[in-house]
Formats: sequence, C-alpha cells, structure tokens
Amino acid sequence: MNARRPLIAGNWKMHETIAQARALVRALRALTLPSGVDVAVAPPFTALAAVAGELSGSSIALCAQTMHERDEGPYTGEISAPMLRELGVTYVILGHSERRAGCAENDAAINRKVQAALTHGITPIVAVGETRDEHSAGQALPKVTHQTRAAFAGVAAAAVERCVVAYEPVWAIGSGLSDEPASADRVMAEIRACTTGLGDARILYGGSMKADNAALLLAQPNIDGGLIGGASLSAASFGAIAECARTRALT
Repeated sequence: MNARRPLIAGNWKMHETIAQARALVRALRALTLPSGVDVAVAPPFTALAAVAGELSGSSIALCAQTMHERDEGPYTGEISAPMLRELGVTYVILGHSERRAGCAENDAAINRKVQAALTHGITPIVAVGETRDEHSAGQALPKVTHQTRAAFAGVAAAAVERCVVAYEPVWAIGSGLSDEPASADRVMAEIRACTTGLGDARILYGGSMKADNAALLLAQPNIDGGLIGGASLSAASFGAIAECARTRALT
C-alpha cells in the first residue's frame, strides 16, 4: 500500500461569503468522503472561524491561504501562525504563484514562513511552478527545483517529511488547461528528488485538476493528491475528485 496518504485540498481563494462558506461546508459534510484520503478546505480569512465551527466533528481539515512569518507586530492586514492555530488551522498554503506575483513574495520570505508554520505545528503546503514562457523554454525543472530547495533551506529533513509541496504550473492555473499526467509526474519526480526529506513527503498537482481529469493525474506514481481551485467551490466536483483519490489510497 502507498505509504503517502492522498491529500485533496480546496483553495477557495477570494470566494465565498460567510453564509456561502457555511453552505458549502454543509454540502461537503453531506457527502460520503472516501476513507484513506485526507481532505482540507482553505476559505478566505473572513470565513475561517465560521468554517471551523461547521467542521467540528468532521474529518475535513481547515487550511489557511497564507500567513505572515512573524508571530505578532505592526503588520497591517496580516495574520500569524499562532492566530491560525487558535482557529484550528492545520494546513497553510505558502508561495502560491498569485501571491508571488501579486504580493511580491520571494523565496526568502516563503522559507521564513515555512519555518514559522512548522514551529507552530501547522503543515505548510508549498506551491511551486513555472510560467508559460519558462515552460516553453524548457525551464520548468530548473524553476521548480530552485523554488523547492529555497523553500526548505535550513529545514531539517525530518521536518521536511511532514510538509507538502504543490506543483502548480502557473500557465495552467485558472485556464482550464492541465499538464499531461506523465509530464506532470516527471516534474514532480524531480521535485521529490531535489531536497532531502521530500522522498516521503506528499506532492500534490494543482494545475486545473478537475473531476474529469483527476483519475488520470492521481494514477501517476508521484502525484499524491491535488490542490484544487475552482472545482473546490462545488461540493459535488470536489467530492468527485476526492473519490478519485480513493483508488490511490488502496494501492
């Protein structure tokens, strides 16, 4: 049996009011989610507390979309790892391409956030990926391995094993396009090999994984789950993707 337990995480981004978030979680809880598969949802900050309440007694984990590297201080608009832990957050997405590009997050800052998350018992989901131009120029592997090494610089191998990496080709996010399963798997094999400790860590695919392509992607040996964007806003679609991971959990 595969020792790496599948993880299906939904990144809701800047979607869902508190009322909508409650309704979506209730719809998810009404589904029979597969055993042997970890499931997490990442609502916007405004809905974290409400979603935490709706998830009480559920196997679905609570995830945040980002966090600050410091525990407290004069950082207007930011939120810290201790604040997230107080809400019951167990995962946090770090280094998403939308934040790297739109919020000028660099490799050094992401590394500090990884270490802060681990210090406070939160599992980082570190997003890496190449742009369309980098992909076309054959630079996918150098880009993602550099990002991965930088994210885990100075982190002990035993701690790296507890982390998650999400390979999200930037050109595929929100486009409806997805990398070919075998191509994505090759990149993810290189990610797994580039940093000590990642051999046993979970690596997710996040470039437009949907219910109709999840089974093929999850059949690849290095794809341990998905970081799901748009499809996570539908309980039926998200549940169908989680169901596709059931077969992987049994292999």
